[in-house]
Order: sequence, then structure tokens, then C-alpha cells
Amino acid sequence: MTSQQTTQTMKPATAAKKLGVYLQATPTEFQEGVVSREELRSLQTDPPEWLRELRRDGPHPRPVVAAKLGVSIAGLARGGVTEPLTTEQIDALKQEEPEWLRQERATQADVRKEAARIRERDAARAEQRR
Repeated sequence: MTSQQTTQTMKPATAAKKLGVYLQATPTEFQEGVVSREELRSLQTDPPEWLRELRRDGPHPRPVVAAKLGVSIAGLARGGVTEPLTTEQIDALKQEEPEWLRQERATQADVRKEAARIRERDAARAEQRR
């Protein structure tokens, strides 16, 4: 008995998330179809022009905006940023550097320091147990 391999597919929203793009900014064909793992791999390795343009200019989804600004997604919300932003808008925010952005960047830096301290502590404890 031979088993047939079924092609695994994903919803456009999942594919957009994996590609790091804002779904509503993608072409209609992408939004209304399904994406196979092979198609996703192809989009990642050899992106079409629309994907390169979206990644370069946006609009970008919140995780990408947060990463480009050096803050958390929650920090974006606290700063009042709830909509996707273009690269131009992100650059403008970086130039303006409003108080909320300075504060959220400082918070993010503290979180990273604490995470590093905990990793070091856990590594030292693991080393002591050996």
C-alpha cells in the first residue's frame, strides 16, 4: 500500500507572518489563495518584486515596526502606534524620537540586560552542578 503525500498549505495570514509583511498590503491573489510550504520557501529564497518592495518600503506589521524602532509590541501600543507604518514613517519617528520612544527603548534595554543576567546566572548554576 502506498501513501500519497499531501501538500501542506497555510492560510495567507500565516504565510504573510512568516514572510514578515502586512497581509492587507499583499496582492489580492496572495490574500485570497493558499500558500504551500514549497511556495513559501520559493518566496523566501527568490522573492518577487512586490515582496521585495513591501519589505523595503512597507507598510510593515507591528512586529517589524517594533523591531525597527527597538521597542516591544506592547511598547508600540503604549506609544499609541496601532497601525502598520511605512519605512518612511518609521524613519521619521526615529528622527523625532518622541519621549515615549526614548522611554520604551530604555525599557527594552533594561529587559535585555536582565535577560542576559539571568542567562549568565543559569549558566553558572548549570556549571556548578557538573
